[in-house]
Amino acid sequence: MTTSATGSSDTGPLTFPEGFLWGAATAAYQIEGAAADDGRGPSIWDTFSRTPGKVRAGHTGDVACDHYHRRSDDVRLMRDLGLAAYRFSVSWPRIQPDGSGPVNPRGLDFYDRLVDELREAGVTPIVTLYHWDLPQSLEDRGGWIARDTAERFADYAAIMHARLGDRVETWTTLNEPWCSAFLGYGCGIHAPGRAEPELGFTAVHHLLLGHGLAVGALRAGGAAKVGITLNLAPVIGDDPVAVSLVDGLQNRIFLDPVLRGEYPADVVERARRFTDWSFVEDGDLETIGRPIDLLGVNYYTPQTVAARPGEPASPVFPGSEGIAFGGADAPKTAMGWAIQPFGLTDLLVRLSRDYPGTPLVITENGAAFDDEVKDGAVHDPDRVSYLDAHLRAAHAAIEQGADLRGYMVWSLMDNFEWAEGYGKRFGVVHVDYTTQRRTPKDSALWYRDVIRRNGL
Repeated sequence: MTTSATGSSDTGPLTFPEGFLWGAATAAYQIEGAAADDGRGPSIWDTFSRTPGKVRAGHTGDVACDHYHRRSDDVRLMRDLGLAAYRFSVSWPRIQPDGSGPVNPRGLDFYDRLVDELREAGVTPIVTLYHWDLPQSLEDRGGWIARDTAERFADYAAIMHARLGDRVETWTTLNEPWCSAFLGYGCGIHAPGRAEPELGFTAVHHLLLGHGLAVGALRAGGAAKVGITLNLAPVIGDDPVAVSLVDGLQNRIFLDPVLRGEYPADVVERARRFTDWSFVEDGDLETIGRPIDLLGVNYYTPQTVAARPGEPASPVFPGSEGIAFGGADAPKTAMGWAIQPFGLTDLLVRLSRDYPGTPLVITENGAAFDDEVKDGAVHDPDRVSYLDAHLRAAHAAIEQGADLRGYMVWSLMDNFEWAEGYGKRFGVVHVDYTTQRRTPKDSALWYRDVIRRNGL
């Protein structure tokens, strides 16, 4: 998909549709800490973060934001910021330390209390079942390369719904399977750290199979709303071959099987140099394509590509020889990501046009900047500007027909940023990792006002 610099440049007041859902998002391994408390088993990120050279400065999620012990204070913070919804993930190894078999009751109790406290605070809980922290014991048995992991994921989904389903309406199966597959198995920069391009495609399929099986398990339990969250990006470029290849590996390899029940033919063909797709069995695509009630969209920046003969393949996009990435002429975040809000407009409009009938929720959007506490406050005008521009871009998409129902800022608080450790801050709430003091940044107070007025 090509795109151009579209999107609203208006700076005037805007109102979002009535009932638009405003919230914030986090992930278990990034905030909970308590890595060995109350029966939690190790995850692939516990192992990976202890592998020398894998995570910045040798950081781990052992303590993170200590949310496991500060849950009630954090819920009060959400209430004070006026959040209508909180999207959090469950730590699978906290529920099933071995990834299968016996359930750890203390792990279930933690999420049980969290959901109750959220509801008492007037905050709607939205549960993500998998945000990358696979139980290490399952990885030892093959991880997402093994078909059995998809079956075990469905069992885990059923366990969680049986405990929380009377109070949780909206369930997300997977968060960003692109990262789990291509970063985790294809090039090794995320856990579990395997760098074999062919395994990336196998992992894609088994993750999506796990999604489909989990949808079935959740439906069987009576779940009201079920979806999946994908990290999607419009692809900008003048060369249609390069744009199509990257769009296929970034977007369509997940969108088409989930929403159309088929892998895109061009992606299948281009990937044959890595895999014969023999892991796809009869009935799998019907399972993967089970109807969902919402698509979670994580958007940060577009992919900018150009044809450049002789360029080696990007390790995160197998088969991308001859394509140069990056080079967008735009301001950058602390992650080095180009700030291009128009991409969000184009993406949301494209999704509603090409995959009609599935409501959309922005489940992550935000930016890392180098924040500091000064005189008890954190002034982060760059983040406020980023969020304002992206909300205007989202509103422009709604005006162009996108069926967008909600927005979850990433992230509620600064946290363990995966391979970047604690060096990048995405939160609207600052966390002092030594004292665990929470300080709402200017962006948090700004966002509180956005929620109050349902607009800008």
